Amino acid sequence: MTEEFDAIVVGSGVSGGWVTKELCEKGLKVLLVERGRQVEHGVDYPGEGRAPWEFDLRGRLKEEEVEENHEIQKKCYAFYDGTSQFFVNDKENPYEQAKDAPFDWIRGYHSGGKSLLWHRQSYRWAAKDFESNKKDGYGCDWPIRYDDLAPWYDYVEEFAGISGNKDGLDNLPDGVFQKPHEFTVLEKFAKEKIEENFPGRNLIMGRCAHLTEPTEEQMALGRGLCQSRNECQRGCSWGGYFSSLSATLPAAKRTNNLTMVHDKIVHSVIYDETTKKASGVRVIDSNTKAGGTYKAKMVFLCASTIPTTQILLNSKSETFKNGIANSSGVVGRYLMDHIFHFGADASHSGFTDRYYKGRRPTGIYIPRYVNYGDDDRDFLRGYGFQGGSSRTTWWRGNWQEGVGADLKTSLKQPGKWRMHLGGYGEMLPYEDNTITLTNKTDKWGIPILKIDCTLRENEKKIMKAAADDAVDMLTQAGFENVQGRYNLAAPGLSIHEMGTARMGRDPKTSALNGWNQAHDIDNLFVTDGASMASSACQNPSLTYMALSARAANYAVGLLKEGKL
Repeated sequence: MTEEFDAIVVGSGVSGGWVTKELCEKGLKVLLVERGRQVEHGVDYPGEGRAPWEFDLRGRLKEEEVEENHEIQKKCYAFYDGTSQFFVNDKENPYEQAKDAPFDWIRGYHSGGKSLLWHRQSYRWAAKDFESNKKDGYGCDWPIRYDDLAPWYDYVEEFAGISGNKDGLDNLPDGVFQKPHEFTVLEKFAKEKIEENFPGRNLIMGRCAHLTEPTEEQMALGRGLCQSRNECQRGCSWGGYFSSLSATLPAAKRTNNLTMVHDKIVHSVIYDETTKKASGVRVIDSNTKAGGTYKAKMVFLCASTIPTTQILLNSKSETFKNGIANSSGVVGRYLMDHIFHFGADASHSGFTDRYYKGRRPTGIYIPRYVNYGDDDRDFLRGYGFQGGSSRTTWWRGNWQEGVGADLKTSLKQPGKWRMHLGGYGEMLPYEDNTITLTNKTDKWGIPILKIDCTLRENEKKIMKAAADDAVDMLTQAGFENVQGRYNLAAPGLSIHEMGTARMGRDPKTSALNGWNQAHDIDNLFVTDGASMASSACQNPSLTYMALSARAANYAVGLLKEGKL
């Protein structure tokens, strides 16, 4: 473990994969440290392509196993027999939650991290999203604006492969898209009626990281056309959707500049009191518990928001007694997650002669429209809607009245159309939504985290307003059996946690500058969700990609100029 690298990247998920690719392609020798096991793309996807009857319990897991080892992970929509290998064992990876402020922490420790599990929705932030903190005073001012990130959005979209339509909306900027997926007939109907009855509300096709027109570069990496199987969380040997394993890591490996190690948990960043720089990382082998160190000229933390925060807080020294790069005291504060569990569902009796082809891997999207222009509300920020339509299948036999041959015959035909609108809202950054270290340690001797995160009045108002809007839109559009949903659930299950080592203009109120570089230490960078100064309401992964690529290229420039 004595070899020194140009850069160490911690974490191989969305952010870490992008940083690794960029650094390797610019000629740097990179060590990528992954705390979990090795997963080989196209080989270690045991659930891929299997029909329900090919699983022992038709896709379900033994209840006693789930209750004992997956108390938190089981709450994730993607957790079942075909995907459970990509989720952590909660019993072996404990954390504490505040009694009156629970947080459901969803994790995947393996090659590629949660890039194997994400739902692939890929939306740019709008100019307004980078300006809101300064305008309303919640959170520190972003040190960048949309125009700073726009060319990097272009860059990552082209490589990753984002399908979508150019809709010409200021509140959801267009990007570099491949061919969009198609609306169902009911979605076309809903789009027409909603936009007619509610000017300013636009129903568009969801933008997702799925290849519909693979480029030569993507095919050279072994990626292919999305097959519309919608079994993405099981792993995709086609590389039809973007993940670190299908895209960024293969690109990094072909440079011969990448060294990757698995089962190495980063305990802390090493700070050199003489040079005033990060000199490497301390690691613990997850199997043997043996300790060690790796050295490098710069360090990128991309372990995902909460683990990155744990590493920063645990990296104590004479200079940084409360955690490295934490002279501001903000590390571990301002935790955010998107709020959801609200919206509406409805049915429609028409279009019974129409169906759809395949299992489309995305749905529809209604971008944020509240607190834009004339639609001002009695709360800050806003929300958008994801959703879609389908026809009920033979599964409706679980609750449909009937018995015997007549019931079976009726289930051979598709049932009514259903429409779903699910809201995603912005959570404000609050100083006392925190991640802290406890006095307890895990089996590797690393301090266990405590997460304390609550929704406030602003978030509750967003949820109620969005649920009411969803009911109103479906009702006015002529849908039937419209039912609103409003569930004040604990944060965490959006799996969009962010904000605990935020970037900002002032070193006294932020941990990072506008290049994701620590104010306190110029060769330490954080490019995952921890770096975010606000949450907007769009899915954040595309923004993580753009920030990571931008920061990596900036760091390369500094290194070549001898400034690191």
